[in-house]
Order: sequence, then structure tokens, then C-alpha cells
Amino acid sequence: MQIARTATLLALCAALLASGCSTPLNARKDAAYQSHAYAADRPVVRPTRSISSFSESLVCMDHMLRSSEIPTTLISSKHIPDVSGRVSVATKEMIITALSQMSRLSNAFRFVDYEVDIARQDTVQNLTTIMLNTNQVQLQRPALYLSGAIAFVDQNVLSNSFDAAVSGSRFEAAFSKNRSATIIGLEMHLGDFRSRTLIPGMDSANEVIVGTGGQGLDLAGRIRSYGVQFNVGRDYTQGAGAAVRTLVELATIELIGKWARVPYWQCLTLEQTHPDFQRQLRDWYDEGGAAAQSQLIKRSLISRGYLRPGDDGLAPNSPVLREALARFQADSGVAVTGVLDFNTYERSLRNFVGLGEDGKLLRIGWTETAPTRSQARTLEMQIENVKQDRSTFEVGEQIFVSATISRSSFLSCYYSDARGGITRLIPNNSNRSMWVAANHAIRIPDWMAPNPGFIMDATSPGVEGMACFATDDEGTAKLPEAMRGLSFKPIPGYSSLDQVDKAYADAWGPDGYTSSTLRWQVGPRRAPPAPAQ
Repeated sequence: MQIARTATLLALCAALLASGCSTPLNARKDAAYQSHAYAADRPVVRPTRSISSFSESLVCMDHMLRSSEIPTTLISSKHIPDVSGRVSVATKEMIITALSQMSRLSNAFRFVDYEVDIARQDTVQNLTTIMLNTNQVQLQRPALYLSGAIAFVDQNVLSNSFDAAVSGSRFEAAFSKNRSATIIGLEMHLGDFRSRTLIPGMDSANEVIVGTGGQGLDLAGRIRSYGVQFNVGRDYTQGAGAAVRTLVELATIELIGKWARVPYWQCLTLEQTHPDFQRQLRDWYDEGGAAAQSQLIKRSLISRGYLRPGDDGLAPNSPVLREALARFQADSGVAVTGVLDFNTYERSLRNFVGLGEDGKLLRIGWTETAPTRSQARTLEMQIENVKQDRSTFEVGEQIFVSATISRSSFLSCYYSDARGGITRLIPNNSNRSMWVAANHAIRIPDWMAPNPGFIMDATSPGVEGMACFATDDEGTAKLPEAMRGLSFKPIPGYSSLDQVDKAYADAWGPDGYTSSTLRWQVGPRRAPPAPAQ
């Protein structure tokens, strides 16, 4: 009986095989089935933005650098190799992203993108090389550069496994469970590009652990002469890419914080009174860090009410500043001296961030970063040229300015040349919308854009300036007819920024708008130095 059944099955299989080989498939009959491939090919999970453990810390550093008024610095990076050869990730691109996120508001860093390795050069790099050789483009020299490497990857530093099995004549079962841990180490350094030397103390060495684990159950049995087997398992593997991103962002925050001499550990939500950080602050103070961070200290006193808004330009020996320091010292339990000693320096830099019960950042800065409409609006402007503390320029030299509003508003900016001409820069034909988001730095002109729409050059010797005005509504119709003309054209009848300010005061009232003005001195162009004999 068993032999007959087996012969029948073999005959049926042979018939099916013969029919499949002798009769070709008809592709037209599968057309309806294949038409579903267009939809099946699409991903079913939506893409998400890469958010790491230090995304909020990068935003915090951006605000801290802004409060410290760190000037725009050119920076570059070497290729970050993986010495172990086990983690293939784009580490340099992660560094660029971290620096960009720390410069959205502060404009603290601009990355110089140039690659000398021919094997890694792309189309843009090749074109840059060609244009450099023909003097058609000028490559800006960075002031700093980052270097480092993925120093090691120690796999399976810890490994734990468990296996058990039972067996019988008609039943078998087995259970297994395993866990392992791998350590990835990243070391980075900050160097001075001009001397090609690594700056002492500007180093970072951090490690992170990634783990894998799994468990499985195997069942096997026999029903008469037929065997049945089941396998059930659960496994996880923590990716090395996300781990390296965490290390890169941590190292970048640490290096930039040490270089700028700001309490970066607050953005990492670490204990502010830790002895290591206290020693770091003491070193900065002894090396003149208190004077270098006087602007950050003044911002702290303004936010706490010891100074009035606008007092951040006070001289170090100003009686108003000494009185504010004395009141702050008395309220903080520090010896009242009226001078900026170390205890006052350390206390004034505390609590830049606010933490919730879960340890997450609730507040960045000593004041709220997103004021409501009922709060007073502020408009800040500053010159963003690469060189620090620029207040004088030569004829023909380009000028870069940034404007930041504390709450979402409509923004208009006007330029005054040394000859008495007034020109509207924003809005213009390439940027018709005047709406600006809160705490977003507007670049004037936008030097990051491939086509900024205009450039701003010092025209003639004398005093030039720029004034920006923020309002709650667009309201161009409220302005005089002469101010509603084309952008980049001299406004007839206006020869000073005070006249523009009066026009806004007449249109919106003295409390209906916010304004800010910058002025700089323009001197004649100096002759180039004579060539050495």
C-alpha cells in the first residue's frame, strides 16, 4: 500500500514537471499581476529626520555662541579615517552637519569645503581646482581645522550565551540566548590652520557601547514517518552609524566649547558644579577668560534684571556695571566687591539652560528663546565679516550684516551710503516676502546662497549705515509713496536713516515697530604694497 502511494506521488510530480518544461509561461497573462509592482516598490515607512542624543545640545551651543558674540570663523576638517576598518561611515559629513547646526543663529562657523585627495574629489572640487589655477576663484583660508580618527572598535568585549535542549523519540526542543557588547572609540583634535599645529588642550576622546542580542526556540517532531520543524527567534543589533554620529556631535561640542571658552557642559546637561568643570573655568579665568566672556556675563546680568537692556556695551570699569555686579554678588552669597572675581564669574555663567524632571532641556538661554506676542520684541544687528570687531572698511570692500528678531515679524532694511543716498535692500525682487521667523538670523546679503541677489560694497569715504525695522503686519501701504518704489534705487527726498525712522513712527506709532541701526566708517582704498626687491 505504501509503495503504491509513493509511486502515485512520483508520477504526479513527473507530470507536473513535464508540463512546466514543455509549455512556456505567457507573460501577457501576468500583466495584471505585474502592474502592482509600481505601488509595491514604494517604501511603506515614512522617512524621519536624523535626531541624535545631542540635537538639543547643538541648538543650545548655537544660542550660547550667539550670546557670547563669537565672530564668524572659517573652519575646515581633515578626512576622519577608521583605523579599525570596521565602521564605514561618512564621519566628515557628520562634522559638517554638527557645525552647521551650531551656526544657524550665531553664524559662528563657515566650513571651507576643499579636498586635495584626487581619489575623493568630485565635480565641484575638480572645477574649483581648474578655476584656482586660472585665478578665476579665490579660496578663503580657514582659521581652524578638525582632525581625528575612529581609534578602535573592540568587538564582543562582553559576550554572554545560554543554550539548552531536550530530545525524545518523537520530539526535540532547543532554546538559545546570547548578548554581546562592542566599544567604538573616537578621538578628535582642533588645530590652527595657519601654523598647522594642534592646539594644546583642544582634544576629545570618547567611547560608546553598541550591543547585539538574540534568542531563539527550535521545535522538531515526527508524525509517523513525516518530520515537522519550527524556528522562532528575536534579534536586535544597534547600528554603528548612529553611535558614531553621537560621538562626533559630542566631540564637536566639547572642542568648540573649549575653543570659545563657554560653559559647554551645560548644553550637555552635565552637573555644573563638577570639579573638572570648575577647574576648566578657573583655567579660563586665569588666562583672561573673564574679559573674553564679558559680553556673555553682561547678557546674564541683563536677563536677571541687574542691568537694563542695551547695557551690554558698558566698559569694564563702568560705575553702572560695578553696581550691578555688587548687587548680584550680594544676592548670590558672594563677597561684595563690585569687581568680576572668579566666584562671580562662575556664578554668573550658571543656569544657561533649564532642565525638566526627566533631565531634558526645557529652556535655552537665560531668557525664553521664543517670546510670545505679548512680550517686548527685540531686533539685533551685527557685522558678520570674517575679521573680528570690524567697524572700518575700505572703498570697494564687501560688508556682511545679520539681523535677528525675537519674535516672528515683517522685516525691512535700508542702506545709507556716505553721499546721503537711502536705498531699500529688503524686501526686493528676489526676496519679496518680508516675513521672518523668530530667532532666525537673516544674512544681508545672503553670502551662503549661490545667487544672493545683491552685494553690499563700501562706496565712498565717510560714514555708512543700515537700519532695519520689524512690524507685526506687512503695511507697505502705510509708508509714504516715495518709499514704496523699487528696491536698490535711491529713495527721492530721503538722505538719512533718521528720516526713514520718522516715516515708520508716523505710520505705526512710536510703539508699533522695532528698529535697529548699524553704522561703520569707510576709508579710501590703500595702495598695494610694493613688491620686494
